[in-house]
Amino acid sequence: MTFLAADNVSVVYPSPQGAVTALRGVSLAIAPGSLVVALGASGCGKTSLLNLFAGFLAPTRGQVTFDGAPVRGPGAERGVVFQDHALFPWLDLLGNVEFGLRLKGVPRAKRTARAAATLDLVGLAGFEKSRVWELSGGMRQRGGLARALTTDPAVLLMDEPLGALDALTREQMQELLLAVWGRTRKSIFLITHGIEEALFLATHLVLMSPRPGRIVQTYEVDFGRRFLAGEPARRVKSDPEFIAMREHILDTVFASKAAA
Repeated sequence: MTFLAADNVSVVYPSPQGAVTALRGVSLAIAPGSLVVALGASGCGKTSLLNLFAGFLAPTRGQVTFDGAPVRGPGAERGVVFQDHALFPWLDLLGNVEFGLRLKGVPRAKRTARAAATLDLVGLAGFEKSRVWELSGGMRQRGGLARALTTDPAVLLMDEPLGALDALTREQMQELLLAVWGRTRKSIFLITHGIEEALFLATHLVLMSPRPGRIVQTYEVDFGRRFLAGEPARRVKSDPEFIAMREHILDTVFASKAAA
């Protein structure tokens, strides 16, 4: 069964210099429990595809569906984690994480308990009363993830959520994200520029071409599941199979750019 699907979608943006085709004929299904990562250079349409799934953008052609019904706008079943954590500075961390439940009218005690449990899931127990400016970049991003998780969406849509972090924090966040996925088995669609990151996180890796964005290749990979099974992350990433796959994808990216 497919939760979320794009069927032959195209996106064309008008501009004074002429129409710009961001996506052309893209079809992609996000199956329950999968962690799908879209990889590609800037301008390949990754963000446009995520915005279609989120309901922030309507396709010029084609259709996006959730459980077989057309997506016509944002919905609670699709949570979004932005590249910028987008936390509200006037609220403490707990207030930010329970904000979606507050909008839904969930009673205070229930929403506070659920938000606290989610903060514990992402390793932020004890920081409930912290203000945004008191948190590190990685902690803020974990807060953004917790806010999306607290409303219990069926699918998480993640817009380069680790892109603004330093290298060490980014690796720690990759491991955290896999741990959260392993415990919740949420369907996740994530976009990134990082080849190593994509390989490590994905159950299904989608490689996209330069504009107009198309799906060049799809790979099923299991490196993240090896980490969840107990293999250290650095051992996974230094495995000759991982390195060979990384180089193959890099070659494919350069080939697609040359052909564009």
